[in-house]
Amino acid sequence: MNKRAVFPYVANPMEVKSRDNCCFLFFAKIQAADADFSSLSTRHLCPGWGMGDGVFQEDGFLLLEGFFTADECVVMQQRIGEIVAEMDVPLHCRTEFSTQEDEQLQTQGNTDYFLSSGDKIRFFFEKGVFDEKGNFLVPPEKSINKIGHALHAHDPVFRSITHSPKVQALVRSLGLQIPVVVQSMYIFKQPHFGGEVSPHQDATFLYTEPLGRVLGLWIATEDAMLENGCLWFIPGSHTSGVSRRMIRAPSDSGPGTSFLGSEPAWDNNLFVPLPVRRGGLVLIHGEVVHKSEQNLSDHSRQAYTFHLMEAAGTVWSPGNWLQPTTELPFPPLYI
Repeated sequence: MNKRAVFPYVANPMEVKSRDNCCFLFFAKIQAADADFSSLSTRHLCPGWGMGDGVFQEDGFLLLEGFFTADECVVMQQRIGEIVAEMDVPLHCRTEFSTQEDEQLQTQGNTDYFLSSGDKIRFFFEKGVFDEKGNFLVPPEKSINKIGHALHAHDPVFRSITHSPKVQALVRSLGLQIPVVVQSMYIFKQPHFGGEVSPHQDATFLYTEPLGRVLGLWIATEDAMLENGCLWFIPGSHTSGVSRRMIRAPSDSGPGTSFLGSEPAWDNNLFVPLPVRRGGLVLIHGEVVHKSEQNLSDHSRQAYTFHLMEAAGTVWSPGNWLQPTTELPFPPLYI
């Protein structure tokens, strides 16, 4: 039996059983309502960002239960509903989003609509929701895979969530000195056909030198359970580097991306699920391998997520698909 955590602020440790073996993994579920993370930095989040022996450092991910209130989640959902209601995407820009490598390169990886979305709010759709002319086959609000990639900069609700005092306090407790926000997304995981996200590392797409400088914050605005496509992780998989990279074509050669390296055939038995109740926040190391399954349930699995980079002593790869712009340099988290 592999026990992975000792818990302050314990709200009942969560047992998660691997599907194909008898190993129980215990993950921290930490009550975060008081936004006091002083004790987390010594035993759970690992002081000095990348140093220490905390749970996050050991596993590469950590659940903070109840980080956001139900009211805060409702505000995010209501605002995203307003954004969707105002959606107006031209036919030629209607891009189906996929995490399968060939489809990534053929669709979003070769369209300016995707590649120029880093400083904008743009809409990306599930597979199979358009006819051959680009017209919707399902209600538009049920067709969206995600909205990205600059909600944190252009929308006041998501800006306030991203830069909230408790997020800043959490990130300070990790030891990040000059964190900047590189992207944000609202993910819908639509009922009945919300697409799977294949195993990947965020650093494949958000590469830095040195590695280990990217942190994802994933917020469940609805319950994310096994039946509607919760996250799955390979604990400890963040310690072996990056297996592949998405590289953007030079600016003078037109839009396009390619991959260097290849994704290993990950053993499904290594993945463990991480159900998250509404309001929970998951810290995700940039190199931990994670995925989610297709949502075949009757319930959506909405989430707001954004990525930070420790800018101190870090080089953002000029080959990344997403680049800061004159209009939107990566904004500092601490304000």
